[in-house]
Amino acid sequence: MRDGDPEVSESVTAGIPVLQRPTEDQSDAEFRRRCLPILDSPEYWAHNWELQPHLVRAALESIASAGPGVLVHCSAGRDRTGMISALLLGNAGVESDAVVADYVESVIVMADDASLLAHGSGAGRSPSEIEGWLMGRTDIVRETAEDAPSILRALGLGDTERSLLRRLLLA
Repeated sequence: MRDGDPEVSESVTAGIPVLQRPTEDQSDAEFRRRCLPILDSPEYWAHNWELQPHLVRAALESIASAGPGVLVHCSAGRDRTGMISALLLGNAGVESDAVVADYVESVIVMADDASLLAHGSGAGRSPSEIEGWLMGRTDIVRETAEDAPSILRALGLGDTERSLLRRLLLA
């Protein structure tokens, strides 16, 4: 648990397996150097899976082995969740425009809910500023969705895991 994360009573998750599968290790000096300036953006995604593929792969493997009814979430539900979601949706064959629309909606919802934005990219920005910020990032989301199968292969996920991930979304 990090500073600012909500405390959740164990009774809320009783009987529900909760797995912590971070996709990044911010104590890694190279990760910090490359990613912290762009951490609140899809701009860091490729750096994340290049520098720490084992963490991204472990998160995806946990999803693949969990079966239906998986909730994927990070602190705010947009950046790391956005990365994993774009990979999952792209792997399942979802049109990249739909993946981009989903990401855009997440950014807009977070920008509208100040309680979700302690320090995020949308904090205190007007709709036109959010739109401008998104213009530089939606291409990354689109490319991630379109290249998801090859990215998953590069992360070391085999045909079996990629198929399991696809079935979770299509079943």
